[in-house]
Amino acid sequence: MDDNIKEAFLKVKEDIFYIKQDLESLRASLNETRTYLSNLSNIIQLLNKKTDNLIKIKEENIENKQLTTSTQKQESSTIQQDNPTNQHIFKPLNNQISSISIGNEGVPTDRQTDQQTDQHIDKGSYNIIKEENKDSIGKASEILDSLDNIKKDIRLKFKRLTDQEILVFSTIYQLDEEIGYSDYKSISERLSLTESSIRDYVGRLIKKGIPIDKNKINNKTIHLNISQNLKKIASLNTLLKLRDI
Repeated sequence: MDDNIKEAFLKVKEDIFYIKQDLESLRASLNETRTYLSNLSNIIQLLNKKTDNLIKIKEENIENKQLTTSTQKQESSTIQQDNPTNQHIFKPLNNQISSISIGNEGVPTDRQTDQQTDQHIDKGSYNIIKEENKDSIGKASEILDSLDNIKKDIRLKFKRLTDQEILVFSTIYQLDEEIGYSDYKSISERLSLTESSIRDYVGRLIKKGIPIDKNKINNKTIHLNISQNLKKIASLNTLLKLRDI
């Protein structure tokens, strides 16, 4: 009876230790998230500022073009008013040529139309570029968020492991790389632990979300493998480093 109470007390003590580890991991994750969001906000503000500056420069260029066009038009009108005699003399000639060409009087109109069209195209193109930049920033932000969330999730899971559990996981990973699988016997021999203890540790690892595949061979022997998806994301050395962050 006393042994049962003692064992129950030790189990509660171990659970409290795990809860403390989880809380510390959550605090660290929250601090990292705050830092990440702050940096991302600064980047977005900088990009918005640059975009606004580009728009301002473009609008100033368009205003300068419009002012130049208006000045040229006024100068052309002044020249025509200062030379009424010349207009009267060449009026018949203009009438004769009008059936073939627009004449000098049509030049300012064409220039103004071309400039207005160019301005419209420039504004449209710039708005398209601006929207594309926003889309690119948004997609990049989504990718960064996704990668960061994956990294945080993996790190939190491994930070919750005890030193003995990470030792068992590392042995499974190494045997998986060496011979393609591991079993309770091979792990117990390498770590000098009982097979019963190895089963217990493997059960804890799986319960804590560590992706270990269990395959029964000939309805008898259990083969253990590290999930291929986890291997694609990170090597054993990388996982151990993430745990230390």
